[in-house]
Amino acid sequence: MTSPSSSLTTRPEALLLDFGGVVFQTRKRPEAMAEFAQHVAHLLARAGHLVPTHELEEMLRGGKTALKDWKNSSSRRLHPRELDHREIWRDFYASPLPPSAREVLVGEAGELQEWIGLAAAEHTVRPGIPALLDLADELGIPVGIVSNAHSGRAHRRLMEQHGLAERFGVQVYSDEVGIRKPNPAMIELAANALGTTAPRTWYVGDTFDRDVVCGRRAGVAAMVLTRHHSTDRVPFPVTDVPDAVLDTPEGLVDLLRATEPGTFADPQRSDPQRSDPQHPDAIRAEPPDHLPGAILLDHGGVISSSTKDTVGRTGFAHDLAAGLRRAGWQLADQDAEDVVAETIAAHKKWKQDRRDEAEAGTVLEIDPTTFWVDLAGPHVEERVDGDARGVRAWLRAEAYALSIAWARVKSISVLRPGVKELCEAAAAAGVPIGIVSNTVSGRSVREKLAGHGIGHLVAAGVYSDELGRRKPDAVVATTACRALGVDPARAVFVGDKPENDVVSARGGGVGTAVIVRGGSTADARIDALLADPGSPEHPDLVVAEMDELIDVLNLRP
Repeated sequence: MTSPSSSLTTRPEALLLDFGGVVFQTRKRPEAMAEFAQHVAHLLARAGHLVPTHELEEMLRGGKTALKDWKNSSSRRLHPRELDHREIWRDFYASPLPPSAREVLVGEAGELQEWIGLAAAEHTVRPGIPALLDLADELGIPVGIVSNAHSGRAHRRLMEQHGLAERFGVQVYSDEVGIRKPNPAMIELAANALGTTAPRTWYVGDTFDRDVVCGRRAGVAAMVLTRHHSTDRVPFPVTDVPDAVLDTPEGLVDLLRATEPGTFADPQRSDPQRSDPQHPDAIRAEPPDHLPGAILLDHGGVISSSTKDTVGRTGFAHDLAAGLRRAGWQLADQDAEDVVAETIAAHKKWKQDRRDEAEAGTVLEIDPTTFWVDLAGPHVEERVDGDARGVRAWLRAEAYALSIAWARVKSISVLRPGVKELCEAAAAAGVPIGIVSNTVSGRSVREKLAGHGIGHLVAAGVYSDELGRRKPDAVVATTACRALGVDPARAVFVGDKPENDVVSARGGGVGTAVIVRGGSTADARIDALLADPGSPEHPDLVVAEMDELIDVLNLRP
């Protein structure tokens, strides 16, 4: 046993235990897979599908291996979801079977998962668990189960068989709640169900990559590891460590008995959506108070001025037609030019519709497949000579390549005066620059920034096509601030469209919203918004040129 940390001195308001490796000791039954294959063969034969048992056993072993790999990779994710029973059988165990036979097993997935959950291993209650439950009851501490399980119903049956079901206030199994550890919501759900919060609980598990990481992400008061046969089988390095490591749960009795009621300190939660406070090197040192914490710049209209590239658009249309003709779809160059014009109009309407339909501030961005298949596809089909079936398949296959090609030629961008000087001054002052842009291709914006000679001065980029959300959605601003490790209240957001940029900044808690003239918004409208402090589009500051911000933001040495 390792020495317990000071986090184990305050009595928890709830005790949360993993199932296998903590409450139960498991021993695999080598004969289980052969028995399982016979059971599956019987189910299939009943439906008229005769598959040799030895083939089914090989198939099931392959599915088990693939499922193990999936579990390990899921443990690396920030908020992993759980597979449902039908997915497990459709995509892992039964995928090699013919469709009709596969469907029989998919339809019995819940029963099959319970069968293997009960038969795969022998379960015995681990030493110390009865005494721990007695002590928790004596101290008035509710106890819950938090377990990754592909058959919660099997686990519940085992709990009943061993007389433990009534000893637990709640049982949280991943297949029943749709998420799996290390998703911290597993622990949070159990804590809330017992009338408390994760930072006021202890969590006891047996694995590093799932349990210890989950406990740290949830911010539990103490994380305890009880050693089991899976403890040292770590699929990848894990830096999180437990507060105590025990050979068996017996040691938990002494730890819990030694606690005293007390107050809980503010939790040091390791939120996977934020920089980890346990690792200060992961957080950017913010500039001094007289400087902004970060400067967020829109691209079009702020960093660069753009004009329609008529020649480039025509060339793109002709290339589109040529690509379709190479695949066997006859589209004339002039027709392709019409398709491009109509798709631009359809995209404009799509953006307006998304803005009108936005709920709770969520504004979705279009993806390349939607742009080219759903918006452009009907117009291409109308003009293709002959049978157009298959045109949308071609557009789907080429959608991402078409998007980058389109983004590169749809407009000619020129760097606005003062932008490079502003970026250089910010870099010299230690103020990070972030890009927050609605765009069909973040890749093309990066290329343009590099071409303007300022790409190396950009600390982080948030582009709507990559994020999946577009301004005025506040998540654009909050994502940029998180990437830069700064408090949004200390950030400055510079845009040219109040309805997008100011609204996104306000929603994201950005301290200062700036509008620059000479972009997409007429001066008269900017002046009207300045005179209307009650408007959600009201900016804090308006500048005529970008280099004005060097003095306004105290960036000069």
